[in-house]
Amino acid sequence: MDRFSFLNAAHTAFFADLYDQYLQNPDSVEPSWRSFFQGFDFANSGDTQNYEASQPEAGAPATNKDYSGIPEKLQKEFRVFNLIEGYRTRGHLFTRTNPVRDRRIFSPSLALENFGLSDADLNTVFDAGKEVGLESATLQQIVDHLRKVYCQHIGIEYMYIRNPEVRKWIQERLRVNQNHPDFNAEQKKNILSKLNEAVSFENFLHTKYVGQKRFSLEGGESLIPALDALIEAAADKGVEQFVMGMAHRGRLSVLANIFGKSTSDIFSEFDGKDYDDDALFDGDVKYHLGLTADRVTRSGKQININLAPNPSHLETVGAVIEGIARAKQDRHFPDDFSKVLPIALHGDAAIAGQGIVYEIVQMANLDGYKTGGTIHLVVNNQVGFTTNYLDARSSTYCTDIAKVTLSPVLHVNADDAEAVVHAMLFALDFRMTFGSDVFIDLLGYRKYGHNEGDEPRFTQPKLYKIIAKHKNPRDIYAEKLIAAGVIDDKYVGKLEKDYKAMLEENLEASRKKDLT
Repeated sequence: MDRFSFLNAAHTAFFADLYDQYLQNPDSVEPSWRSFFQGFDFANSGDTQNYEASQPEAGAPATNKDYSGIPEKLQKEFRVFNLIEGYRTRGHLFTRTNPVRDRRIFSPSLALENFGLSDADLNTVFDAGKEVGLESATLQQIVDHLRKVYCQHIGIEYMYIRNPEVRKWIQERLRVNQNHPDFNAEQKKNILSKLNEAVSFENFLHTKYVGQKRFSLEGGESLIPALDALIEAAADKGVEQFVMGMAHRGRLSVLANIFGKSTSDIFSEFDGKDYDDDALFDGDVKYHLGLTADRVTRSGKQININLAPNPSHLETVGAVIEGIARAKQDRHFPDDFSKVLPIALHGDAAIAGQGIVYEIVQMANLDGYKTGGTIHLVVNNQVGFTTNYLDARSSTYCTDIAKVTLSPVLHVNADDAEAVVHAMLFALDFRMTFGSDVFIDLLGYRKYGHNEGDEPRFTQPKLYKIIAKHKNPRDIYAEKLIAAGVIDDKYVGKLEKDYKAMLEENLEASRKKDLT
């Protein structure tokens, strides 16, 4: 079937047949359609009497149907339904999710003309608004709602999911506050605090260890408040074990600001003081190390968090964390996948290019290997080493592998910290409800080269000219909160000052302590 078949009005004959069936026997059509037909105000057609007179009596044979007698209002109702389906299916292609590049142009667009509608219909009230929770609404109100839900800083792919209950759950969830975050002042301040930790930590390392490899998170710092919110919410939902695997980018920040690793220990690793010079062994590089800890959440819940150590072989850790998660489930929580939550962080080039990702995802629903759903989060900096993503894959998105398991994908602008946290909480609720994989595509950028010793302007001069002038997510969010009156202009300065003072203190301590 033509993947864009929803853009034409060819389904009118089908709907007309259904309506004719309803006229003959209302009980013969599905209840939701029966309610739909009963709700029509045919007075809007302007020719109700002639239309009703043209219809056969109930029970009469429906032969030689002439659809030209169908009121234009009824035909347009179905065109609005097609428009709604268009946004649900393709709205993600027209979002504002890219912080440093222009949106790619896709066709056909979601213009009204592609659905047999026009600007002249914008003030017309349509019962189809009930499909998106608006009751009867003007076309303008319906379009505004669809744009807010599907075409802002969060785009979502889900219409390929075959289970209607899952699609309905997603649609109802998206209606809440029109798929926009709704955090209170305290939650917003906590998001800002975690953003500050992410930004200040990287800035500190950049000035104290110039040129050393650290594979910074800069450009994707909103990962930190998202992971923080995930752990807090997961513990509240009864998760007791949190198992995560990730590559090297951003690992140091995750270790320090999520898993609670001492920054003094991290500085010792930068200075080469993690082992005595006389030791007969050597340690791994600092951005491969893992950590296991018990964390007490802000609501008083305890959760065990585990970041698996990682080799340089990209994506192999995915198999490790799925194995750890399944082993914990089998040993401690048999037949209850809800207690152990696996999280897999990917790079955009790796998830699209590494065959092991496909192999692991293919096992997601197998009885012997499934773990009750994994949250896959892609730190998408839109470049693989030096290669532009358009030159590295044939798929539209790096996350298109999600379609193998019919998993929903949320594409999120990494500059919008609230949207990122909102998407993460959506993903958690989906996983806990359906026990299935879910993907988040965190669309950001990479401030420096593949590592801090590389010069990216040689291969991406135009992009890095834009990135050099781009504000970090913390500053963007702080300005938003100041404008909203949530904080004053001194608040973020104090956050930065206090966190930097802690880092300075730990750096001094690391350089004074004896070798272990």
